[in-house]
Amino acid sequence: MLKLMYITNNPRVAKIAEEAGVDRIFIDMEYMGKDERQGGMDTVKNHHTVEDIKNIRSAVTKAQILVRVNPIHENTPQEIDAAIDAGADLLMLPMWKTAEDVKAFINCVNKRAGVMLLLENRQAAESLDEALKLDGIDEIHIGLNDLHLSLKKDFLFELLADGTVEGIVNKIKKTNIPYGFGGFGRLGDGILNADYIVAEHYRLGSSIAILSRAFCNAEQIKDLSVVEDIFKNGVAAIREFEDYLASADDEYFAECHCMLCDCCEEIVRRKSGSIKHLKDFWM
Repeated sequence: MLKLMYITNNPRVAKIAEEAGVDRIFIDMEYMGKDERQGGMDTVKNHHTVEDIKNIRSAVTKAQILVRVNPIHENTPQEIDAAIDAGADLLMLPMWKTAEDVKAFINCVNKRAGVMLLLENRQAAESLDEALKLDGIDEIHIGLNDLHLSLKKDFLFELLADGTVEGIVNKIKKTNIPYGFGGFGRLGDGILNADYIVAEHYRLGSSIAILSRAFCNAEQIKDLSVVEDIFKNGVAAIREFEDYLASADDEYFAECHCMLCDCCEEIVRRKSGSIKHLKDFWM
């Protein structure tokens, strides 16, 4: 089963997510550089705090707490210390570019929490072989949004259709480090059907995924009973679909991948106003 993560600093929402079967509550303290990279885009720009970690730690009992800190900077050691002291189980390093960045982060964490790398730019993809030689990487997540911007793609899920993600995970597989990519909404929904994305997780051997705003935008729902229904029914539907995927054959996954590629190409065509064939970044 996929380890499902949900971003929130609301203790009541975190408890609802946990009880529905979400494995990790994701606290997002990253803010450095986001506006410059994603200016004008409808993306989530949180600025959670150490106090949020403490509040979530008090609210959940089974779910792990994942904290995304800022990219490597002069106050990284203090930021890591504060997050661990507040109750973080895993720390995520965003926007790393070199193996030296990764080594510095691992050393700062010093085995006091799990280390998850967020691979989300061309430089990180190009440095991956060197980074994978390091001890102390517990998981890797591929951030499709920033990575597609870095690679100058038109649509974040192009990276599933054009072989970019597959090229990355084929390298990670050799190390036995668990990995995941992107996020998705409720099954049967989305500009790209979430069913195809979940099937792609299984085709590629992913074990980690984020439940996106499209799954539940809890900040805009005032009635927590609605949030509870969304999580209860939505997570149950995902787990039921995963039971099916666990026994599906290669032909089924190939068909789902073809559907995903066709949908992505149509989305890109509509965005660009002309037919645009997908290129293989890894050729």
